[in-house]
Amino acid sequence: MAIDRLLQIMVRLRDPVSGCPWDLQQDFRSIAPHTLEEAYEVTDAIERGDLHSLRDELGDLLFQVAFHSQLASERGAFAFDDVVEAICDKLTRRHPNVFGGAPVADAAEQTKVWERLKAGERKAQGQGNAALAGIPLALPALSRARKLGRRAADAGFDWPDANGPRAKIDEELAELDRVIDEGRNAARLEAELGDLLFSVVNLARHLDIDPETALRRANERFEHRYAHLENALATRGIDPGAAGPELLDQLWVAAKAEIP
Repeated sequence: MAIDRLLQIMVRLRDPVSGCPWDLQQDFRSIAPHTLEEAYEVTDAIERGDLHSLRDELGDLLFQVAFHSQLASERGAFAFDDVVEAICDKLTRRHPNVFGGAPVADAAEQTKVWERLKAGERKAQGQGNAALAGIPLALPALSRARKLGRRAADAGFDWPDANGPRAKIDEELAELDRVIDEGRNAARLEAELGDLLFSVVNLARHLDIDPETALRRANERFEHRYAHLENALATRGIDPGAAGPELLDQLWVAAKAEIP
């Protein structure tokens, strides 16, 4: 099988005598940033609709799983097969509608069942009934904020509709304005801006929008619009730093019309 070939390659790369010097230097911590990077590259290929790149990026991500598994195997902790068995067991356990004869009405009900089963697993692992337990600190801040908000909502702490978080944004923005007016205390500014961003994430959750994806696409639009603005200035022979605010605003409006 192809996966056996990958695992054999991984063993060779980590061979203490004939392996790759770079691979031999790595440990879980040094590899972790590469694992995150590969996951983001998978997401990027999906966003671009590039299935050829997606195949390659999924392979790179799979290699990361093989790498971590090999490191664990060397310590006698677990091997790749144990990782596969664990995810198979988890998927079977979390889909009683498919594997246990407990049908659900729709995807929304399935999500509730999934979260309820996960809560049971957290309790079994000694995390108690804490609704927010087990959300990784290493998640991107927007994604973690969304998970925190969703978990709290599942426990009953939420607004009934999007009007609540929308009003909260106005409240937090007013508090931020007050801190700015009072003298720009750095710690308070950070706190109020963080509260504002968290409120925006809650609104996104109520609108069923992934904030991480929304911001990533906003970044892409800004990049394309700014390139459009630069090209417009270049045709006029004007450096961006020398353009006045009125011209920049005019060209920015034109860029937004061109790239909605």
